[in-house]
Amino acid sequence: MTDAASISARRPRQADIAERAGVSISTVSRVLANEPGISDSVRRHVLEVAEEIGYLARRQASGPGHQLVALVHAVQATADLSSFYDGVLRGLREAAEDAGMPLAVRLTYADAITREELERHLAEAGAGGLFLVGVDAPEATGRWLREAGIPVVLVNGADPGLTFDCVSPSNFYGARQATEILLAAGHRRLAYLTRSVRPTLRERIRGFEAAIAATPGARGTVVELKQGETGLQEGINTMKTLIAEGTDVTAVLCLNDLIAVGAMEAAQRTGRRVPDDISFMGFDGLPCAAMASPRLATMDVPREKLGREALALMQARLASPHEPARQVLLAVRPQAGGSVAPPGS
Repeated sequence: MTDAASISARRPRQADIAERAGVSISTVSRVLANEPGISDSVRRHVLEVAEEIGYLARRQASGPGHQLVALVHAVQATADLSSFYDGVLRGLREAAEDAGMPLAVRLTYADAITREELERHLAEAGAGGLFLVGVDAPEATGRWLREAGIPVVLVNGADPGLTFDCVSPSNFYGARQATEILLAAGHRRLAYLTRSVRPTLRERIRGFEAAIAATPGARGTVVELKQGETGLQEGINTMKTLIAEGTDVTAVLCLNDLIAVGAMEAAQRTGRRVPDDISFMGFDGLPCAAMASPRLATMDVPREKLGREALALMQARLASPHEPARQVLLAVRPQAGGSVAPPGS
């Protein structure tokens, strides 16, 4: 075990506390964020170790009001998109730890976050900064946040009015590039399976339509996905409906990899060969893309980098509260697979 003197000689980390206290890093993180569900004895022991190795002194040196809370939708964090948001939160947690800024993660079950819920989460965490991770605030809630002067960063989100700092994948350019890959393979009848409920998703629709509009003879159809189903099942059911209606598309771009894997499965069940008869392209670069047969071509999103950039935006906002809001777009990169080929190949 590393001794306290050698740890305090460098920057102490939560992993050092966990090792000396004999608990997990997750438990240390929850104690330092004052989260519920930890016994008093464990909480006291972790805090004693944190003080012994100098972690608390370093945290206090960061100044008052630098406690942070990240709010993520429970469905996204625990269901089909858990691997996406796990990466985002990992990057955010690591960056916060490196900066000595305590971070609490809270789940919300509401589709539209309210002022009352935000006040509760901020008070419970004692937080002076808020990350909305894949969560959109209604106009009234956003107005209250602005008037209250609470530092806010939208993570995997966008603010059309650019009143909040935000970081997201380059949704417009990513979707346009994905569509261009399908067009370059020779496809001219394309469909895009998506939703349009969030500004970020509407940016992807714009990217898809821009690529179609720039290609003579190309025809693109935006297919709205139904709510209330898992991503995989959404893809299966939507593709089954398109096939039953006699669709003539030869290539399908999908909102995310889960939907693409489901849509590809539905096509194969009806006897269509992938990619010989129909090509598929996903988005996000999730592990399921590599597990699909054939391997799904997709656009890889730097998920951990999203979290790290979010923390950098928060630090800048805390240092300069009155600076104009900033929007950071991170490039997404094509990830080759076996699901794209020229039509009729």
